[in-house]
Amino acid sequence: MEFDSHTSDVVGHVVALINEVTPGERHGRGFSAPTDLVATVREVLPPSRTAGHPSDDEAAELAGWAGRLRTVVERVDAGDVDGACLELNAIMRATGAVPTLSRHDGEPWHLHFHSADAEWAVSWAASMATALAVVLGNAAVERLGICNAAGCDRVYVDISRNGTRRFCSTACQNRVKAAAFRARKTAT
Repeated sequence: MEFDSHTSDVVGHVVALINEVTPGERHGRGFSAPTDLVATVREVLPPSRTAGHPSDDEAAELAGWAGRLRTVVERVDAGDVDGACLELNAIMRATGAVPTLSRHDGEPWHLHFHSADAEWAVSWAASMATALAVVLGNAAVERLGICNAAGCDRVYVDISRNGTRRFCSTACQNRVKAAAFRARKTAT
């Protein structure tokens, strides 16, 4: 499933950011928030949009927004779409998300979802919240979730044609398949 390319890119960034800065579990092991948030945020976001950013404070602020956005995905995964939408509306209000046409970096005019004068972390949070709102506001909401593998709570958005993805990565999918295979072998 492809939204417009800009929205799809931002949804990909929010999933990557949530997975890299929020603690929990990953691939069957505990996962701690990174000690170098600046480097992690720079790895997750496109270099052309992070020139000179983030500072330590900006990275910490964006990680805080990622935690709130993770709550939205958790609610969707639990079947509480109403609660997810209410939380996402609160985030969009708090970030001052507003559609704005922008042209930069040699790109054509396209929509951004933050005010032109928004601070760096807030501008990303507003864009990420609005991109998630596009997902929640249509039938694609079921394509957003938490990895189904035991010992993993990373988020995913399923952009495949058939909409059957239920794992954050091939590694988790393979772990589940291997465990099922071993269980079948043991049972025989």
